[in-house]
Amino acid sequence: MFEPTNDYSPATDRYDTMLYKRCGKSGLKLPAISLGFWHNFGDITPWEQMKSLAFTAFDHGITHFDLANNYGPEPGAAERNAGRLIHRYFAAHRDELVVSTKAGYEMWAGPYGDWGSRKYLLASLDQSLTRLGLDYVDIFYHHRPDPETPLEETMGALAQAVTSGKALYVGLSNYDGPHLERAAAILDEMHVPFIINQNKYNILDRTVEVNGLKETAKRLGKGLITFCPLAQGLLTDRYLDGIPADSRVVHDPRFLHKEDVERVHGKIVALNEIAQQRGQTLAEMSLAWLLHDDAVTSVLAGASKPQQIIDNIGALKNLEFSDEELRRIDEIALQ
Repeated sequence: MFEPTNDYSPATDRYDTMLYKRCGKSGLKLPAISLGFWHNFGDITPWEQMKSLAFTAFDHGITHFDLANNYGPEPGAAERNAGRLIHRYFAAHRDELVVSTKAGYEMWAGPYGDWGSRKYLLASLDQSLTRLGLDYVDIFYHHRPDPETPLEETMGALAQAVTSGKALYVGLSNYDGPHLERAAAILDEMHVPFIINQNKYNILDRTVEVNGLKETAKRLGKGLITFCPLAQGLLTDRYLDGIPADSRVVHDPRFLHKEDVERVHGKIVALNEIAQQRGQTLAEMSLAWLLHDDAVTSVLAGASKPQQIIDNIGALKNLEFSDEELRRIDEIALQ
């Protein structure tokens, strides 16, 4: 295991300005802005860059580090690097951190390394804890619904993760409203602390509004943490004037393509005008739009530079929207 070091002292005022929101009806609060390890914490990212991102986040009150077994690009890489960071620099602050991870996508060859069987989920959690160097994670998610495994089996595996002491809470990711309702009933019957859903949600992607997830989560008293809140960078100033040569579209087009930018360019320009009228950047307004909704607990924002984290936190300065602003945003986004 990595030896702790003494060359990082967190900012003493780190809790002064961050907003913490209760996760559904649970006792757990999450920072309004959480740090996602989906991008920029794999082995293709320089170690010093990863350090600066984690330090900047924690120094500004971001206490939630979100991972999954398959985050990389090489599966497992983000968890390994997170483990190094936690043990070298955050060991004395473990009880100030919420560390979450997930299992549900392919991790190893053969019939047992994917989806939602009891064997896969519990084996994956053990592997994740080894990579992280932790005895437990705070939240363990099933990453996506499994159409072939009985829901009772998958939820039973989440229950076992808690009773074994390897997870404090459980969550579901990429479920829709009907599947959430069924899963929650099973977990509630087993008295499992299921507290949170993780789904894609942003101004341009309203899937959770139409598939019942958002309404059901709120009605059942479960939290909602959103990934891709900035639509892979579309809801920032990066693409207002075209596609920069150093952009993700050019260098890592796995999740965002030239056609995506072209398809929504008129929308983001129009949304940016509203943001400017509010005295915000497009990114700040996009995060604020999510966080003004009492159904949303936290937004998962990735970053490649420390300043991006600080800029994201700037969204908390103005979370109020007029009815007219909300109407105009919907008119633009949904056209």
